[in-house]
Amino acid sequence: MLHLRLHGVCNENPLAPLIRRLGLTMYRTSGDNSVLYDHDLESCMLFDMDGHQVPQNTVSLVGDAFKKILTETEKVRNEYSHDLSVLQAISIVLDRHPELRQEGISHEVLQWYICRMEAWFAADADTISLKTWDQEQVLTGGHGLMVQGYYPVVEALSNDIDIRLNHRVKRITNGYNKVMVTVEDGRNFVADAAIITVPVGVLKANLIEFKPELPEWKLSAIADLGVGNENKIALRFDNVFWPNVELLGIVAPTSYACGYFLNLHKATGHRVLVYMAAGRLAYDVEKLSDSDAADFAMRQLKKMFPNAPAPVQYLVSRWGTDPDSLGCYSYDLVGKPTDVYDRLRAPLGNLFFGGEAVCMDDHQGSVHGAYSAGIIAAEDCCRHLIKRLGSLEMVQLISSREEILKAAVPLQISRM
Repeated sequence: MLHLRLHGVCNENPLAPLIRRLGLTMYRTSGDNSVLYDHDLESCMLFDMDGHQVPQNTVSLVGDAFKKILTETEKVRNEYSHDLSVLQAISIVLDRHPELRQEGISHEVLQWYICRMEAWFAADADTISLKTWDQEQVLTGGHGLMVQGYYPVVEALSNDIDIRLNHRVKRITNGYNKVMVTVEDGRNFVADAAIITVPVGVLKANLIEFKPELPEWKLSAIADLGVGNENKIALRFDNVFWPNVELLGIVAPTSYACGYFLNLHKATGHRVLVYMAAGRLAYDVEKLSDSDAADFAMRQLKKMFPNAPAPVQYLVSRWGTDPDSLGCYSYDLVGKPTDVYDRLRAPLGNLFFGGEAVCMDDHQGSVHGAYSAGIIAAEDCCRHLIKRLGSLEMVQLISSREEILKAAVPLQISRM
């Protein structure tokens, strides 16, 4: 089962009506403004590299300092005409404010907070744009883990739609009136228009040939956008031997060496810990075999619990090298133009673009952002075809889809 979060548990979330109608339950992992982004501070337990638990008071005090550091980075942003990385800005703040510097174990806890920040973007702090890192419009209501996963949502939305699996697209030919999509085995599919929602990593790798070639402004938008990578090493055990907290973290002298596990048992009842690796570490994990990756995660776990037994099952993701993804989700690189999302979103004749990276409401990197971007692309495509063909068939299809989203029951969320 794949467990994912809903970022923004509120009625303004475009997925909320469908989640309500399906009666899906969520487990609240944070309220608004959590310093850990999608978890609250009291739900974590940290250990040093020698297996000693970090006092919770230290964790809280460093968390307060981290908030102040991030607040001070805004002043750095306003002072510099050129863009910097978030890590550069943090370094400048610490030079200016020695009182915010941390020593010893507190320094390692600060690195862990940076590690958690990097996990939010699925990228290293030295690549994240200071100009835009905090401009995301996070919905209210905090964050909730989808206890049953997102599969019920996908299943409901895909009902009665002709979906062809295992059809890897190799070429898209955009003509005056038609679009021809060529798949890996050479078969062609012809349509009046096409909506392209492949991950940005696939577009960046030029795995799909466009005829005619994409214009320079579209190619530069694809090149200018960052794509993060975050992998999970899920470990299932026969027995629960860990404390009843949501995050189990390891602090270290660098953010790269820090790590953390999500405790799915607390939220779902499954005896599963999930080690999370983002940025460069995520790519390094992908260089390992599945068994070696599981061993790596177990070495981290044994730093906290020396007598931890071997898992009875493990599962390793490889988003960075999966040819159908080549990364997780988009983020802003240092020094890139601010109109990159607008250029990526812009249609080209009969081609329309969807996916989390083209979300108009600054909800990039989220499931609801991908969903809302898809709806907008479908509406734009529909208007285009009505103008050209005068057909109402697609409008009726979209309208019928919206009927399943109407529901009056509240969102079901709890904190165990």
